[in-house]
Amino acid sequence: MTTNTKMLQMLIDGQVGIRSDIKKLDKKLTDQIDETKTSLTTRIDRLGFQIANLEEDAPTIDEFDKLTKRVVKIERKLALD
Repeated sequence: MTTNTKMLQMLIDGQVGIRSDIKKLDKKLTDQIDETKTSLTTRIDRLGFQIANLEEDAPTIDEFDKLTKRVVKIERKLALD
């Protein structure tokens, strides 16, 4: 009977050890996921900011149309000279 108790205790101790390892691994993975998420969020924010700046520098449709008209006027003027 004592050997059965010892075997049962060994099994329980093994399960406790496995659970402890799983909890440590879960904590480690959670920390890595959070770190990666923060890194990606920062990178996405930076890219979004760069895209927003590029859009601000791009001419609007009206500005683009005016530019075309100006180029045509200059071309005509140069052709006449």
